Amino acid sequence: MDSTPALLLHDLVKSYPAPSGGRTEVLRIPHLELAAGQQVALRGASGLGKTTLMHLIAGILVPDAGLVAVGGTPLTGLSEARRDRFRAERLGYVFQTFNLLQGLTALENVALGLAFGRGVQPRAAMAALERVGLAGHAGHLPRQLSTGQQQRVAVARALANRPCLILADEPTGNLDAARGRKVIQLLQRSAAELGAALLVASHDRDVLDCFEQVLDLAELNHVQAREEEA
Repeated sequence: MDSTPALLLHDLVKSYPAPSGGRTEVLRIPHLELAAGQQVALRGASGLGKTTLMHLIAGILVPDAGLVAVGGTPLTGLSEARRDRFRAERLGYVFQTFNLLQGLTALENVALGLAFGRGVQPRAAMAALERVGLAGHAGHLPRQLSTGQQQRVAVARALANRPCLILADEPTGNLDAARGRKVIQLLQRSAAELGAALLVASHDRDVLDCFEQVLDLAELNHVQAREEEA
């Protein structure tokens, strides 16, 4: 059995330019590891750096220092183009704002995500829509779908490449409580079927209650602790 972690962070540091000059450190994560198939919620209030951390894991942002490895592949040190390709091939990312292109159908939106990796695969895109129960809406534009259906298209796009790690950043932020629970259950069920690790960032108690394992970003992040000791 492969013991390679689905996600490994080590000595991860990220800072941004400060208005008064210099840099403000926002994240310092000594260690975080997710095994294949592990499902974890990441708790944290708005502004604590959840999205920054998720973007670092996905290779959208680059850390100042430290290691980000997904499925045994270090993302740190890869060029932007290679990070983009790796993300398209191995990662699934569900954004809070859906990020659907309004001029494309549900099927085309899912297929577009695959195009950046192994190339357009209509069958894989349709299979992903079937997984989320939207095969009958493949030809619909986003404006012809409900908010919950649009989020399921976004989930299908994240699942289409059969990722080893699924990230979801406040995936229920635009949904009511009932639809939000359905999306979380869909993510959990799909991750289990794919054998993928799942990391969901949220401050929503209803979301956090769906997970047996919940990590607190305030405890993982050593920035505040370091500043208090200084």
